[in-house]
Amino acid sequence: MTAETGTILFVTGRLAEAALNDAVQQIRSENPIEAQVAVIGIQVAALMHTDLVARRLTVPEGVTQVILPGWCQGDLDKLSDQIGVPCVRGPKDVRDLPNWFQKKDREPVDLSRYDIEILAEINGAPLRSTEEILQIALDAQARGADLIDYGCLPGGSSPAVGEHIRELRQAGLRVSIDSFDRAEVEAAVQAGAELILSCNSTNIDWIPALKTEVVIIPDNFQDLSTMEPTIERIEAAGVPYRLDPIIEPVGFGFAASLHRYYETRRRWPDAKMMMGIGNITELAEVDSAGINFLLAAICQELRIASVLTTEVIPWARQSVAEFDIARRMVKYAVDEKQLPKHIAAGLVALRDVRVNTLTDEELQSLFEQIKDPNYRIFSTPEALHLMNRDGHWQGADPFELFQQAAASGDITPSHAFYLGYELAQAETAKLLGKQYTQDEPLNWGRWSRTQQHLSLKPTFRKKNDET
Repeated sequence: MTAETGTILFVTGRLAEAALNDAVQQIRSENPIEAQVAVIGIQVAALMHTDLVARRLTVPEGVTQVILPGWCQGDLDKLSDQIGVPCVRGPKDVRDLPNWFQKKDREPVDLSRYDIEILAEINGAPLRSTEEILQIALDAQARGADLIDYGCLPGGSSPAVGEHIRELRQAGLRVSIDSFDRAEVEAAVQAGAELILSCNSTNIDWIPALKTEVVIIPDNFQDLSTMEPTIERIEAAGVPYRLDPIIEPVGFGFAASLHRYYETRRRWPDAKMMMGIGNITELAEVDSAGINFLLAAICQELRIASVLTTEVIPWARQSVAEFDIARRMVKYAVDEKQLPKHIAAGLVALRDVRVNTLTDEELQSLFEQIKDPNYRIFSTPEALHLMNRDGHWQGADPFELFQQAAASGDITPSHAFYLGYELAQAETAKLLGKQYTQDEPLNWGRWSRTQQHLSLKPTFRKKNDET
């Protein structure tokens, strides 16, 4: 909103007046707006309701929008009609207001583009039923996989390969075959597999005749020159290919193998390349999201246009979805020459982008204003806080807080469940450094549960409320 279109009125309580003035001053310095601050007769903005605002707010001449605290309860449409000015809720923490205001009218970042193809491997596929394979494959496709890699077992030949791949193809899925066994590979290609993993001197005598794209790997992982004879024969046969120098696990030549990818791109500047990232995500006991992002960044900068990923180990079981987010972020960052920051928070799960908590002074002032039996729950880095008109209990142990509150009056079973659930969320937020807001699920990035506690409304449950 520009100054020509009117004045924006920011409303708050007495306790947050200084913080709001600072936030509005920052907003003015970054945006061409006219703005005023209105403090209505309430100490704590978290207790604000639209009915109270309608009674106490005097809207100055020229105001064309009113921004209320995010905690404000009540019907905004009704309030807008009553005061004759559109009203909106801002963020729940005044310190988020400048960032919220900047993003309010900003076009969302376009993350629809990506360069890197995801091959999602079905590990041990010949041992699975057709129904199980289809379920795994369709789920992987829904989470971002472009090809389904049919992962065979070493040391044997399975007669189920052809049937399985035909079923995958009939379901509309693109398929690659991961095997060095000739019978399996030939059956897979006949059934519709479009890519063979992998090719080196051990199978070069029969692979070209299949006329199907192959992934070429070195005979000796430490020596890129061992790919050259295979490349020459594949090119002579007119077969398309992509190069994979093989990334090696941490502790077994990881850094050197990254250098080989760089060197492969230097030697074969126009060749298609692939990276099998499971050697890192599966073989390092670390949450996989950050690893997937770094590997995506390497692939984007080196123009490695396909990755093979697996989801076997529990900490990597969302690698397809993680890499799908990562490939879009790195594409945007490289194309737009922008840092991959503040464009998408889907991979920020363990921590939060920002955490705002009330100060001890604000919490104490809030407690002094409470006149009802409804419980409020807050989490700070130092303690959990549980309060209503009967007391303000604080400490690190949610069980102790619950017992102290229960001692002040009866708590019904349904309300005990509610308090237990919310205190568990508050403790989790405290331990991990996440934002906790009562009656809202914690933010787990892409894996957040968006729906609210529909059966536990309204916000701030009464201790005698029977749900």
